[in-house]
Amino acid sequence: MEPQQVREVLRCILHTIMFNRALGLVRPRDIDSELFEKITYVQCGDATYEKLVEEKIDHLIAWVEKHPNKKSQVCLSFYETRNKHVAWFSNKVERLYWEQWWIYLNVIQPTHMRSRASHERPIDSSGESAEEERSKRHAILEAELRDVLLQILQFVNEKKDHIPAVGNTDVVSFPYEIAIPSSSDSSFGDMFKRMLQTGPPTMLS
Repeated sequence: MEPQQVREVLRCILHTIMFNRALGLVRPRDIDSELFEKITYVQCGDATYEKLVEEKIDHLIAWVEKHPNKKSQVCLSFYETRNKHVAWFSNKVERLYWEQWWIYLNVIQPTHMRSRASHERPIDSSGESAEEERSKRHAILEAELRDVLLQILQFVNEKKDHIPAVGNTDVVSFPYEIAIPSSSDSSFGDMFKRMLQTGPPTMLS
């Protein structure tokens, strides 16, 4: 995908996952994608989560700009906490992750940016213009994203036994975190996929 597609792809995926794992008193809101005409996703109505998603996406985009054409990943994790007895005089709070969703992104610079130095209309080996090539890639990405969202829905409806008991009425019932790459991270895979502790199959190859 191209840099300007990252934000909307992550919005669609992260909000779809959270809406199906919030389990509290959600206030569902249908959102028509700003970039993909045939995609609508649902937000759960938790302002804190919505703000965190935008902050993490901002940080990831900044990372992508500093590391052009490198692969990156985002991980949405759900967990419980418990006090672990370390010594007779101290306890340590331990996180028990019960579900993790990994999103692997391969972000590339668009052809028109690589050809900016030329005043001629860039043409690839098949005779297509750069704009036509980008339009085709956009359509492919949209179709792949729709498949990912459908697979998320299928999984969350099938896999429920590992979810802890809900102990409050908050919109988002469980602690969570969103992890993004840092300057010390190495390159990652080039596909969307989910990895849970039970080891389900790859979401999209």
